[in-house]
Amino acid sequence: MKYIVIKCGGSVLGNLPRSFYEDVVKMHQAGEWTPIIVHGGGPLITSLLKNLNVETTFVNGLRVTNHEVLDVVEMVLSGSVNKQVVRNIVEVGGEALGVSGVDGSLLKAKPISDSKNLGFVGDVFEVNHNVIDAIVKQGYIPVISPIGIDASGQRYNINGDIAASAIAKALGANLCFISDIPGILIEINGMKTKLDRASKSIIEKLIDNKTIYGGMLPKVKAAIDGLVHNIPEVGIINGFDKNSLIDYLEGKKVGTKIVLEEGIA
Repeated sequence: MKYIVIKCGGSVLGNLPRSFYEDVVKMHQAGEWTPIIVHGGGPLITSLLKNLNVETTFVNGLRVTNHEVLDVVEMVLSGSVNKQVVRNIVEVGGEALGVSGVDGSLLKAKPISDSKNLGFVGDVFEVNHNVIDAIVKQGYIPVISPIGIDASGQRYNINGDIAASAIAKALGANLCFISDIPGILIEINGMKTKLDRASKSIIEKLIDNKTIYGGMLPKVKAAIDGLVHNIPEVGIINGFDKNSLIDYLEGKKVGTKIVLEEGIA
């Protein structure tokens, strides 16, 4: 049995087609791969904070999180978003069990280095993979919301890409980021072209020359960190294309595969 951690960002989650969940369930039922879904929920959090008149700001792409914001983050991620993903899987004939990183101290967290400016934003220092193993043994697809906890019971808001990478590292699992674009795009002769495969050094060059920026940055940084620490392969694929997940796992040229060794194919 091989684990694959599938990260779905909040920006794509609300619009993912039924076919995406059908692919996840098909993969689970086939038995070769065991999917684990880690989700975000940023746009919904922002929307609810606005409705509640709670100010929200960002530093380097991370949400400044005080106690008030943290309550809303947990409510949205571990409540409405997590259970929506579970329902979507059930609707297409699958079995899923939703948990947050708080449950069973699944995501053991500590404050990130910039906690002075960011508040209760955390990094994962340990994953209690026994929780995931137990869910999988019962025949369920784990659906995980990225809230962490420390030994004193303090909760932390964890970036979804960082949480997904930490879980994949702990399990030695492949990692797949679900996007609404076909992969990493570069410009060749004025034309946008998808990279089928990119090494760590190529990615670093693309970050340096600003080809990779914005929302793609935390993904590729989490990818590179993961590859250095036990993750065999990282993919970025378009979850809106039917069968993209299955095709990717079958080795077809879908999305962008990020690997440690040199070269682009």
